[in-house]
Amino acid sequence: MAESPDVAEARRRVEQARAKMWATFDELIDYGHRLQRKLEPSHLARDAWDAAKNKGVDLAEDAVDAVRKRPVAATGAVAALALFIAREPLMDLVGKLMNGKKKRKTAAKPKRQVEKVDE
Repeated sequence: MAESPDVAEARRRVEQARAKMWATFDELIDYGHRLQRKLEPSHLARDAWDAAKNKGVDLAEDAVDAVRKRPVAATGAVAALALFIAREPLMDLVGKLMNGKKKRKTAAKPKRQVEKVDE
């Protein structure tokens, strides 16, 4: 028995919907695989490293631009940072210099001898 045109049209639409559903399903599976590869630790580490390198390059370029615009201020800032970092050794050096100066002053002056007087 032959199908009515309505039934044939319904079957055709069902087949189209089924094909579209399977295509969507395949796309979802592919997306899941791509996402899984992106979330692998090695891939995440590589992405993080690349991002850090790019950020470092950006910061370095910004620093170079800032130094070009204000070289005196940059020199002062670097000197202040160096003094801050080296504050302990510098304080030790100043302390040693001051102690050496005191020792030289006392060594240069002859000591007075106190004589005992009999009463």
